[in-house]
Formats: sequence, C-alpha cells, structure tokens
Amino acid sequence: MKFHKYVSAIALAALIAPAHAAIEYFPQASLTPSTQLYTDTIGGGIGSVVVMTGGGNANGAGNPSGRNDDGFSGPINFGYTLSFFGNNYTSFYANNNGNISFSGGNSGYVPNGPIGATFPTISIWFGDVDTRNPLSGVLHIRQDTPNQTILTWDHVGYYNDRGDKLNTFQMVVRGSGYDIPSGEGAIGFFWLGMPWEATGTSQTAAVGFGDGQGNGVVLQGSTTAGLNNAVAYHKTWFTAGLTPVCGVPGTPACENGVPEPGSLALLAVGIIGLGVIRRRRSA
Repeated sequence: MKFHKYVSAIALAALIAPAHAAIEYFPQASLTPSTQLYTDTIGGGIGSVVVMTGGGNANGAGNPSGRNDDGFSGPINFGYTLSFFGNNYTSFYANNNGNISFSGGNSGYVPNGPIGATFPTISIWFGDVDTRNPLSGVLHIRQDTPNQTILTWDHVGYYNDRGDKLNTFQMVVRGSGYDIPSGEGAIGFFWLGMPWEATGTSQTAAVGFGDGQGNGVVLQGSTTAGLNNAVAYHKTWFTAGLTPVCGVPGTPACENGVPEPGSLALLAVGIIGLGVIRRRRSA
C-alpha cells in the first residue's frame, strides 16, 4: 500500500525553496489556443513507447508496454547538445510524471513540480501520472528529425491506477542546430484535453523549468486549482533562454519581465527543511 503526505502549496514552497531561490513566472497570456499537437501539424506520428527502466514502482519498471507509476527512463541521448540553466547536456531522463530531467530521473511526484525537483527539470505537466490502468495510454518518444526530440504523454491516467480521465500533452525540445521557423522556439509545450488535475487532497500540477536547486521559471497558476483548464487546448513556445515566444503572428502578446535563466540568483546550496516530500510506501 502507498500513500501521500501533503502540506499546503505555500507552506511547501517555504520548506523546500532555499532562502535565496529565484522563482519567476511567465503569464498564462503567453499560451495560444490550439487543438493540435505539434506532430499533428508535421505528420509522422508520436513515435515509440518509452519503456520505464527505473522508478519507485518496481512492478512498473521495465514493463515493455510502457505502463508504470513513478517510472523513468534514461539516460536517453539527444543526439545534440542542449544548454539549460548555464549547463550543457547531451542526454536526459524521461519521467512518467510529465517532465524530463538532467543528471538523474525524477521517479516520484513532487507537489511543487520543477521548483522542488532535485535535478534540473523541464516540466510540461508535473502531475501524478499513472499509466497502469488498461484505459490509459503511455509516454512516447520521437527522434527522427536532427536536433529535435518530441515526447508525448498520450491520453494518460492518474494515481491511483485511474483511467476515467485521460490527459494528453506533448513536449518538443530542440538543439541549437535546428532552424527554428518564425513563431516557434527551442522548447514547445502542447496540451489537448486535460480533464484531470487533483488526484488527491491538495494535489495539483506545475508547468515550467527548474535548476534542481529551487530556482526556476514557472507558469502563472502552477500548483493551484484550475491549471488543467488554463492549459487545455493550448500551446506555447520558448526561446533557448526560457522566455515565451511572443509578439509574432498567431501568438498573443505577453508580459515582459521574465529574465534569462543566467540572471537568476543561483545561490541555492541544497534542499532544506523537510526536503522534497515524496511518496512513502509500505509493503
């Protein structure tokens, strides 16, 4: 049997974030209405099933179907170099809970998402994804285009083994060698139907980027109720500096003031207080 331990989002942020952590927010106005995934526009499908080779749930680890809870796979080679918060990465970990990370896998659900993760993290929907239910889809990966990786959480369920509501979202990550078309960016987030959000008391999700030390850039409204409705049937692109792509045809204007990650105060020395609150399991 396994269970969750919760604290409020505000209290959690105070406990986990280092005293000098820099957290910036990008506005929901930077999201563009969309009824298609990126792969719907380019064709070719969503790629291969990601088999989770690790994670907190031993029964899901390594299942060829890709079904798991709290699993991750990696390291997976990009085939190019990605610069993220001042560091260069040639590989990543694909995590079942709606994110990718660097230097290690995020096996469990983290209540405040990329800000609480202990590894640098790109999070399109850091929620408690659980794909064990037969009605749920799984994570897919596509890397057939040079300098581009596409990850798709295709109609995925949620904890605990639930398949009555299914979310679909897709992440695009590009290297510096990709010739980016006007209106697009180095990183893209695409969401279709997002009917589930809370999978237990006070459980929500987060969207954005974290450096593994409590600093990050996250979507306004992350870790609060209603985020699933805000992102459903929307998309957004980011520059390599993690600022939303704004002011181009078909993209709404958005607020200024989100700094480049290099300007964030990277003064964190580790997680304090209770540390990242994750699931505790008992036999």
